[in-house]
Amino acid sequence: MVAALMLFLLQLSAPVQAGLFDNANPFASQKGPLPVEQVYLLDSEQVDGQVKLIWTIQDGYYLYRDKIELSYGTEVAELNRSYSDAVQKDDPLFGQVWVYHNQALVNLDLTSTTGQPVDSKISITYQGCWDGGICYPPVTTTVDLKQLPVSTAAVTPATDTAQVSTAPATYAPLAQSEQDRFAAMISGSSLLLTLGAFFVAGLALALTPCVFPMIPILSSIIAGQGHRTTAMHGFMLSLVYVLAVAVTYTIAGVIAGLFGENLQAAFQNAWIIGLFSFVFVLLSLSMFGFYELQLPNALQSRLNNLSNSQKGGSVMGVAIMGLLSALIVGPCMAAPLAGALIYIGQTGDPLLGGAALFSLSMGMGVPLLIVGASAGKLLPKAGVWMESVKAGFGVMLLLLAVWMLDRVIDDSIALLLYAVILLVAAVYMKALDRLQDEARGWRVFWKGIGVVLLLYGTLLFVGGMTGGTSLLQPLKHIAVAGSAQASTEMHFVKVTNKSQLDQLLAEAKAQNKPVLLDFYADWCVACVELDLFTFSDAGVQQGLSGFSRIKVDVTANDDDAKELSRDYSVIGPPALIFYDRAGTLQANMTLIGVIEPEVFINHIARLR
Repeated sequence: MVAALMLFLLQLSAPVQAGLFDNANPFASQKGPLPVEQVYLLDSEQVDGQVKLIWTIQDGYYLYRDKIELSYGTEVAELNRSYSDAVQKDDPLFGQVWVYHNQALVNLDLTSTTGQPVDSKISITYQGCWDGGICYPPVTTTVDLKQLPVSTAAVTPATDTAQVSTAPATYAPLAQSEQDRFAAMISGSSLLLTLGAFFVAGLALALTPCVFPMIPILSSIIAGQGHRTTAMHGFMLSLVYVLAVAVTYTIAGVIAGLFGENLQAAFQNAWIIGLFSFVFVLLSLSMFGFYELQLPNALQSRLNNLSNSQKGGSVMGVAIMGLLSALIVGPCMAAPLAGALIYIGQTGDPLLGGAALFSLSMGMGVPLLIVGASAGKLLPKAGVWMESVKAGFGVMLLLLAVWMLDRVIDDSIALLLYAVILLVAAVYMKALDRLQDEARGWRVFWKGIGVVLLLYGTLLFVGGMTGGTSLLQPLKHIAVAGSAQASTEMHFVKVTNKSQLDQLLAEAKAQNKPVLLDFYADWCVACVELDLFTFSDAGVQQGLSGFSRIKVDVTANDDDAKELSRDYSVIGPPALIFYDRAGTLQANMTLIGVIEPEVFINHIARLR
């Protein structure tokens, strides 16, 4: 639920006076997109103290999730933000992006930093595109919290059946509160997935040397006073022991959830994020064995004496031993537990926090239950393999530190940090060492994993050094740049205002040249695609060789850009507009969106 960082906070112009569908419009013969104010209908409401933002979206259009940006005054802090489910769109240039069709919902949990009721204004910026190939400029609007209607019922966005599709939205509605969200997770799969992930993490922790000391402790107390222990009796005592350990960590999870809501605003601060990332680095070093985390000797000695005084073999004695074992052995697991507690703190849900830590504890307790049921016969042997598991958690903590920093540092730098971690891990796994001829099984598999990390880390390093930003496709920007290089032979003159354009049009008329106007913006995905796949084509370049080529840059979306767009009734780029050799506007030749090279060549043939 981390808000995406946006680059564009520019205000959209007033509603366009003439659209592509107006009868008086010279481009009326060209079917095109609706004005932006008719495509994205934004509604807002306060429900149970939370702010709901609802976009109703026309059919054939979509809204980018990562283009939704919210800003507030200094008197307001955002505790939590959640989005309705988006769908992935496979973009040929930027890979997988998340978009909304039909409806988008954003749920905000705000608090006042002054102690007064929250009555500020929210500045909302969003951006979307038409499926036909054009993207709208970023739209900025303001919502006054004092004027929002207040409701205690679930939001049911009103729809204008004359303009908006009545098809039901395919996205799950947002929860009204943290408690409602927890209840929804119980009825769905989210809770099971969360608890399952913590349970698996507990199983992994059970393989570290941190949990291993609990096994002989449990084995010794099961024996009790020497009476013969059956498998069922041993299992029940083990269960009591594990539940006692789980109670300790569950309490920690509930506390993290209770106080987490007050920490969420702080987690938006770059210094706080950096501090916690630094803590993760320190904790990872303990997992690598640079130092040990444990209770002070005096306190640990007192707890040991108290535990030794408990009667082995009794339910109460086993329960007390479980509680004390969690305190004695627990500091060794401070590193992974810290990560879990911080995650829970960010959710702000004490019920989820308690359930998650309970699940983690039960995962850790699985080996203990097995040992108890076998009366100690299945006691595993300690060895180097357990240290490797511990080192693996150290690597995970370092990756988590970079993941947190990724919110406040450049993506390329984050890519480099990920690369360094993976490369060092690969060296630790002896990816560069020669594999012995007699090596078999686990050694071969271990080295294979190391080689994979080495290769992927190298790709990330090259990607980061060359300005890449994608973890999944770190070198994709190089391929895009290579494609763009092919189109540099065809030169466009860039203009940003009407006077510059008028001058170039006059020069083209004097030179008896036809003109191509390419309305372009940096934030327009289709514009980049047009440059890479259409204007880079050799046939297109040859066809435009005698044209005066002008790129009308409306990236800034300022008054000059709005004037240019209004003059040519361009709702959003890309739009291709033509003049003949006599300087006459050819309205019936206007093209909107991405055009295939062959279609474009045939289209401009009559102007040559």
